[in-house]
Amino acid sequence: MHKFYQPIDKRSRKAMAEYLEGHFQYNTMNSWNQSTSYACNMKIYNLGLESSITNKLYDLIRTDEFFEPLQDLMRDFDSNHNYEWQVGMNGRSGGYLVLYQGGRKPSGYKSYCTACGQRNYTATAETGNICGLCRAPARTDYRTTPMQTFTYPGRSTDMYEEFEDWPMWQLRDRVDLVQDLDRLADAMVQEALYMANNFSVEEETIFIPKQQTVLVPNA
Repeated sequence: MHKFYQPIDKRSRKAMAEYLEGHFQYNTMNSWNQSTSYACNMKIYNLGLESSITNKLYDLIRTDEFFEPLQDLMRDFDSNHNYEWQVGMNGRSGGYLVLYQGGRKPSGYKSYCTACGQRNYTATAETGNICGLCRAPARTDYRTTPMQTFTYPGRSTDMYEEFEDWPMWQLRDRVDLVQDLDRLADAMVQEALYMANNFSVEEETIFIPKQQTVLVPNA
């Protein structure tokens, strides 16, 4: 099985520079954008797994539930890096785990509806407590302004860097960051293997309630 994480001697400038310069990079948007960042090739056939597990994973990725714990791991990475560094999947079939730059900022929302969740940019003192979406008198003000995550999808990271002029502390910080990306990739593979070994894919028919207008005789 392919392992993404590798230990690096952080006392050695040469070892750290070689690790960063040799690390796989992938597009942050499309190939024509000519912007790349550190990445991990997460395509199933690239993981070096047994054929039985590989075939099982191809079945599992057809379900939405398969991706939920993987997305939780990705959100944890974003949070642990204060959203200044984030991860996302890119590529035609979403097979590449890519490192992005971003951050957090106030969303500007001042109130929300407790009935339907609709958010509003005005306070209830300005426009009342009637929700504009569901019309319920259930709008209430946020105690603190909620934050909004933003990403720079077109921004590259160390695309042509050679690191010779970087101070050692900065090199170590960057190596720590990219190693965290590699650890995340390994954790996602382990989670996928757990699901492959403990779950099966079955088809079932789900009936979804549908609201429609009908004729009702007068009382």
